[in-house]
Amino acid sequence: MEKTVEFYVVRRGDTLSKIAVMHRVTLDQILEWNPQITNPDIIRPGQRIRVAPPQMEGEFERFPGGDFFQPSVRSPIIEAMGYRLIDEDCGVYADGPDSRWSEADRKSYANWQWKLGFRGRDADGIPGRKSWDRLHVPAVYE
Repeated sequence: MEKTVEFYVVRRGDTLSKIAVMHRVTLDQILEWNPQITNPDIIRPGQRIRVAPPQMEGEFERFPGGDFFQPSVRSPIIEAMGYRLIDEDCGVYADGPDSRWSEADRKSYANWQWKLGFRGRDADGIPGRKSWDRLHVPAVYE
């Protein structure tokens, strides 16, 4: 199955109309998928805009195991996790998440664990099944 771009990061000079044309969707669809946009004439660089319909409920990445989260690992799952952490106000990324596991991912995930009430070694920033399942990382199609 081909992976669909789900979000677009606004760049200087972008408008919602331009973004809609780029992604072959309508302005009305963009507004429907982004209820946080209250004025379609005001967007800012760095803002994430949903450019595809939300995935079907239940289409989440399964927990890949604690050994998956190593600096040598590159995977779109890590990037998807990072954006979910940002959505949960837990992200500490300077330039946004990418596909390589990093210290920013670990710190962001630790924030998520704290938000869930975990403490001590349970909030070390390494994903575990219980916290992962509650994050609802969207399924990534490669």
